[in-house]
Amino acid sequence: MKIRYYFIWVALLGLMPFVADAAPLSLPAVTVQPGANGSSSYSVNLQILIFMTLLSVLPGMLMAMTAFTRIIIVLSILRQAICMAQTPTNQILIGIALFMTYFVMAPVFSNINENAVQPYLAEKIQFPAALGNAQKPLREFMLNQTRKNDLSLFEKFAQTKPNTLDDVPMHVVIPAFITSELKTAFQIGFILFLPFLVIDLVVSSVLMAMGMMMLSPLIISLPFKIMLFVMVDGWTLVLGSLASSFAIN
Repeated sequence: MKIRYYFIWVALLGLMPFVADAAPLSLPAVTVQPGANGSSSYSVNLQILIFMTLLSVLPGMLMAMTAFTRIIIVLSILRQAICMAQTPTNQILIGIALFMTYFVMAPVFSNINENAVQPYLAEKIQFPAALGNAQKPLREFMLNQTRKNDLSLFEKFAQTKPNTLDDVPMHVVIPAFITSELKTAFQIGFILFLPFLVIDLVVSSVLMAMGMMMLSPLIISLPFKIMLFVMVDGWTLVLGSLASSFAIN
């Protein structure tokens, strides 16, 4: 054991001259240079930093500002109502929710791409202007799906009294939108849960009347739930209802 530690110390002492002669590490400079008309142009390092930051917060933005929250909650409640805890798997549910989110948000994403992303890549507008153009379609989508009561509640908490919807700040719109999405998702999930609950009650009553108390009702009710869901073309109804629930009233 002592011999091994001796060789380690010898190796460290042998590397000391190379470490001493090595150049000190330094982070790349991040600069903001003034541009034409008083605007600011960001350096490449700063743009990379902003891009990496956006990638880290992208999942939160996806859940907070799009249709993903409502869709994934409804699909999870549906799976729980059928009593199949692992079918479909979490990966499949998230994949369905992502593609449905893209389907619902396609007009919004197209608007953002045309008015914010492409002009910014073509250097026609600066980053602050592109950010403002990207917020407009998102604000319109969220406000169309937000209940007035939820919006008024968070305006009260924020102690703001905007004259029009365009004056409502984003830090009020986003929590109000999430609250409305949660309420709507649980309402849809409750309606989906009712027919499967009726099947469970009927199967349990029949088993109790037959004296088969030791037999789990889930074993008998699960095939009937799957058969009912397939016969009514359940996936088409659920996904179609979710897509139509985002229609502007």
